[in-house]
Amino acid sequence: MAQTFDICIRGDGIVGRTLALLLARQHLQVGLVTQANNPKADVRAYSLNSASRDALSSVRCWPDALHATPVMDMQVWGDEGGSVHFESPTPDGLTWIVDVPVLEAQLGEALRYQHNITLIDAPHAAQLTVVCEGRNSQTRHGLQVETEVLPYQQTAVATRIRASTPHGQKAMQWFAHQSHGLEILALLPLGGAKGDSYGVVWSLPPVRAQEVLALDSENFTSILHDASHGAAGNFALIGERASWPLQLAHVKQWAGTFADGHAWVLAGDAAHSIHPLAGLGLNLGIADAVELAHVLQARQGSDYWRSVGDRHLMRRYERARKAGILPAWAACDGLQRLFDHPNTSVQALRNWGMNSFDALAPVKHWTMQQAMR
Repeated sequence: MAQTFDICIRGDGIVGRTLALLLARQHLQVGLVTQANNPKADVRAYSLNSASRDALSSVRCWPDALHATPVMDMQVWGDEGGSVHFESPTPDGLTWIVDVPVLEAQLGEALRYQHNITLIDAPHAAQLTVVCEGRNSQTRHGLQVETEVLPYQQTAVATRIRASTPHGQKAMQWFAHQSHGLEILALLPLGGAKGDSYGVVWSLPPVRAQEVLALDSENFTSILHDASHGAAGNFALIGERASWPLQLAHVKQWAGTFADGHAWVLAGDAAHSIHPLAGLGLNLGIADAVELAHVLQARQGSDYWRSVGDRHLMRRYERARKAGILPAWAACDGLQRLFDHPNTSVQALRNWGMNSFDALAPVKHWTMQQAMR
């Protein structure tokens, strides 16, 4: 007998797995389409806020203290003397730097104990299909969903390093406008409170990125040391290097129906992508999963008569998420373009702005609270 599902989730990344676990608690039959694993070691590390921590904790998949490092301090430097310092107002931290392979493994283990979730190797018909296949989603392409894409002339280079001194739970970021263009370097603390390793996310002009990727380990860590002004001591490379082009993108339509009348919605990078400079990308994807689960939860109350693919529920999800990503979308794009501007007057203005912002404690506190949520 053919398997039937209430919901089919296309894409088993962090967003897809989190959503499947959230929906299983509503006693829905979920089919999760698995994708081929990348044989390369995953060097990614994500900055997750308290909302994402709450969501992952609710499905018992928040990593332990060794693999979810609280950030107690964050220092951001501009290109000509500008700087902003954030200090956690609570013992919990501003954000947490989470080891991606560990988080994915925990989510995968949790899936095994959910009898409402079935891992499948191809899409199945369902009342609702959730598309979270990533930024290059083939399903989205097949649906011909209009997508606004603003490509940046930047490539992200990611890796792992070990420093000669412990990180002290401090994250650091540098904006530098060089002759070849804008560079944004972030060092994200890993390995727990007493760790000495960092996740590196280095946004570079494409040609410069290729030059950096071609360097041997010794020369790579040497220029990384220079770019970080020696703030973290000397480095040793402990991970492979990965790269991907950066862009700002979001879809015009988040929900619709297939030819057979069944509903579909988009989530995660299939619906939006932003510059990693603020570390918000995965947080927005997890927020998609939480919102969709919340919308469907209404069926256990006054909307009990609606199906999981009900048009009004899907529109409710779409409106909420369009409004939810707009501030982050605008802020990340604005910061990237502000620091990418080569004019010296703009350079002076942005660095003055950073120092002024750092001195305005109430404004800085409000901004910090928004990002933490």
